[in-house]
Amino acid sequence: MRITIPTARILAALLADPGADRYGLELMQVTGLASGSLYPIMHRLQEAGWVEARWEEIDPAEQGRPARRFYRLTADGAVDARRALAELHAGTSVPGKPALGLS
Repeated sequence: MRITIPTARILAALLADPGADRYGLELMQVTGLASGSLYPIMHRLQEAGWVEARWEEIDPAEQGRPARRFYRLTADGAVDARRALAELHAGTSVPGKPALGLS
């Protein structure tokens, strides 16, 4: 999978707590990405098997809001995400100088 900077931001956010369910608005706030960038990337990560998604089980009328779609790294996705970010980090390093951060 090709790892772009926006994809790296999403992966880093998910890796901050790999077992946590994260929803779209939360990921947009953490990564600074708009929905038009975030959701296509989330779809690609799902297709690759790196992320699983599920709908929140609530009554929208009772809660006064729509159900959220939660995303979480799969076990293999967490391993692949760490590897991909490490490769991206190594690829942005200048020999003899500290590597660039992804923040």
